[in-house]
Amino acid sequence: MPLPDFDPWALLERLNLAGVEYVVIGGIAAVVHGSVTFTQDLDVCYATDEQNLDRLGTALSAMGARLRGVTHDVPFSPDRRTLRHTQVLTLDTPYGPFDVLAAPSGSPGYAALAERAQVTARGELRFKVASLEDLIAMKRAAGRPKDLLAVEELEAIQRILREGGP
Repeated sequence: MPLPDFDPWALLERLNLAGVEYVVIGGIAAVVHGSVTFTQDLDVCYATDEQNLDRLGTALSAMGARLRGVTHDVPFSPDRRTLRHTQVLTLDTPYGPFDVLAAPSGSPGYAALAERAQVTARGELRFKVASLEDLIAMKRAAGRPKDLLAVEELEAIQRILREGGP
């Protein structure tokens, strides 16, 4: 399935319409905080209670999410049972690449992420974004070279904000 241009806002709208509880993490969260780094996927951490797993599964099914990188036609049903036993799903959707994580490395877990998150708006769209501190911890735990570069940039943003910058 050829993928269209990346539209993270459409993905977030679909989650909101389904009532999914989530926090945006990863590159889009970094951009919201002021990063200039380009990203081509959306990463979210989601609540793992049964009702939210059902809502997330419904949203993923409705948008036709498919497992990324799977070359064979592997059956994929993003239902509560599947989501309950999965820590990370890397998916392709009509809106672009989408990664859903139950407990990202370096994170304090969904509840603490959500409590410390900032609510952000883009037009009518409202969503939670991981705090700078939590985002830095997750990027540091990921440890990839691109994540460690992001840590440097995010820490610089953090210093500017502490000093009363923009």
